[in-house]
Amino acid sequence: MSALPAPAEPTFRPLAEADLPAVLDLLTASLAGGPTGTRTADFFRWKHRLNPFGASPGLLAEAPDGQLVGVRLFLRWQWYDGASGRTVAAVRPVDTATHPDFRGRGIFRQLTLDLLEQTKREAELVFNTPNGNSLPGYRKMGWQELGAVPVALRPVRPAAFVRGVRAALARRPTGPAAPLHCRLPTAADWFADHHGEGPLAELLRERAAADAADPRLATVRTPEFLRWRYGDAPGLDYRVLTCHRGGELTGLAVGRPRRRGPLAEFTLADVLVRPGDRDSAARLLRAAARESGCDHVAGHLSPGTEAAGAALRAGYLRAPRTGLTLAARTPTGRTELTLDSWRFTLGDLEVF
Repeated sequence: MSALPAPAEPTFRPLAEADLPAVLDLLTASLAGGPTGTRTADFFRWKHRLNPFGASPGLLAEAPDGQLVGVRLFLRWQWYDGASGRTVAAVRPVDTATHPDFRGRGIFRQLTLDLLEQTKREAELVFNTPNGNSLPGYRKMGWQELGAVPVALRPVRPAAFVRGVRAALARRPTGPAAPLHCRLPTAADWFADHHGEGPLAELLRERAAADAADPRLATVRTPEFLRWRYGDAPGLDYRVLTCHRGGELTGLAVGRPRRRGPLAEFTLADVLVRPGDRDSAARLLRAAARESGCDHVAGHLSPGTEAAGAALRAGYLRAPRTGLTLAARTPTGRTELTLDSWRFTLGDLEVF
């Protein structure tokens, strides 16, 4: 009896605009609806085509019959390196999927390695937050696990928060989720009214001048970046809190109400205040708890920042056994960076 022929190997090619419907179908089949519940062309274009740091490079795996069986994209990012005073171009591996019939054939690995090779001359750093299932594969491809980025929590409704945590730990079924009621203005509306030169641009200039003395890597923040990241994000429902003194903008925070199992969480993505202004940071942190309409607030308050300095008196404590796992490498190998090399916000790392 003759042996069965080996399955035909897929071919690899760059992602084209015409591939978008098939890419969305494959991502949905593999990763469900994503952070908005539905993978749409508008969300894909916002994330991968309108990013102010540049369009995302992407590769596809295609079966001999033309069926799309694998996809891999790298999101472009920029970090400011206070130690050297320059901008570091980076990429973040995101949105990867392999068709169920083609798993176990090295497609994920090949797409990732090929895209690393393609971007190695334009990106100095590769970083992402893999989950427990994907982390071993990244390690085999040269990624270094740097540790867990801690999360600070502020319970707003203590009884509801405790019940929700217990139900989540016990994996008990819960009833239909109540609708979220957040009184805060939407980021879409706020950033539509605050663009170009103005109070936000002035706040960012003051912030950038002070942050230049910090040797850690921090995201390059401009009004254009913030509007794209939070104001233009389709379906993510970011909200804005502001703080003023004497009629002048002294602080801005951005977050979004979301369901976290049985709990309503306000994910605090970003806190920006004038240098040294812990009072404005504390006011923003308290307002997030008071006005979000959620059971708790969660965010990363990077050590040494005004928000971290105000966290305790605003009721925020580090949550045990939580946090996103950070992994990184250079395009050609391992990195010497550590978790302490970055000054993150949760908006830099949350999956979107």
